[in-house]
Amino acid sequence: MVSESRSKIMSTIHGKNTKPELTVRRYLWHNGFRYRLNNPRLPGHPDLVLRKYRTCIFVNGCFWHGHEGCKYFRMPKTNVDFWTKKINRNRERDKQEQQLLAKMGWHVISIWECELKPKNRYKTLESLAFTLNHIFLQDHSMKYELPEEENDISLAAEPNDGTI
Repeated sequence: MVSESRSKIMSTIHGKNTKPELTVRRYLWHNGFRYRLNNPRLPGHPDLVLRKYRTCIFVNGCFWHGHEGCKYFRMPKTNVDFWTKKINRNRERDKQEQQLLAKMGWHVISIWECELKPKNRYKTLESLAFTLNHIFLQDHSMKYELPEEENDISLAAEPNDGTI
């Protein structure tokens, strides 16, 4: 009986288009950030890929990815061995995928489900927008160097032959 009800509950859980992910997508779109969904060419198939910002965003569920210290993550009391292995495997896979993306030159941002609860949502999303803009400016800013001052440099408005 327990396994049937558990199986039914687990079958309703999906990995794409989750409520937290839709919240992030809606915010980004309304603030002018354009993205692609679940890019199959990148390790881990990031939830959102912002090519202009060279950034991948993962929206993680606190339970499935084992968010340490979070009140929404609690190890199940039944089949403990299975769940411990599964969640540890998810954590390890997340770490490896993020390292691969970093080696490929991508910035990686992970947003936890608990950070998108109504109490923290605005602060989290504003922080995300700030981070994306900071990344863009850091990656695309041109560094101007002023020439060293020399005595021979004349301004365009000044004739340098002595005549007026």
